[in-house]
Amino acid sequence: MHIQSMTSPEIPASLARICVYCGSGPGNDPAFIEAATALGTAMAKAGIELVYGGGDMGMMGAVADAVRRNGGSVIGIIPEFLLNKERAGFNGEGLIVTPDMHERKRKMFELADAFVAMPGGVGTLEEIVEQMTWAQLGRHKKPILLANVKGFWEPLHALLDHMKALAFIRRGMEFELLVADEVSDIIPKLRQAMHGVSEEAKDMPPAVAEKL
Repeated sequence: MHIQSMTSPEIPASLARICVYCGSGPGNDPAFIEAATALGTAMAKAGIELVYGGGDMGMMGAVADAVRRNGGSVIGIIPEFLLNKERAGFNGEGLIVTPDMHERKRKMFELADAFVAMPGGVGTLEEIVEQMTWAQLGRHKKPILLANVKGFWEPLHALLDHMKALAFIRRGMEFELLVADEVSDIIPKLRQAMHGVSEEAKDMPPAVAEKL
């Protein structure tokens, strides 16, 4: 499904699709669902397609439903074993079912131009940290952003600072991590970050992706 870009590296990459990682639950603060709805609405109005985990519940359902209700396009990607558990397909016109989690994450990476982590649980954390790891290792240059709704990601940011202070994130291993406290800042920050990324720089060579 992935097509290797033939665009000149001098041409800035476009922000056509955003992969949003978020919880399959709603959390215990209405601000989380409100933020997911606001992000989905903003993406649809900006003509940006959503790539997400394919479920209809919690934060995932809210962001996908908002995109669709505002005339936007949604691609849901879900492993077969989660089809019933997360009520897949209710919001995903372009639902892709994968055999396992590994293939799901690869598809999400291939289709997305940037990554946003909304509040969520262990799965959300694992997915966004994996993108940080790949960026740190020089495997891609796609923007990565934490949607810091009500300070949700501040503990993670503090942990990363702690790792730097103890030299576990050493010089030469830094990566750019964007943070937006307001949903309205997410798309502008991603677009600004895309100015320094070419279409070719976004792509991870298939031979590399196969080994991850």
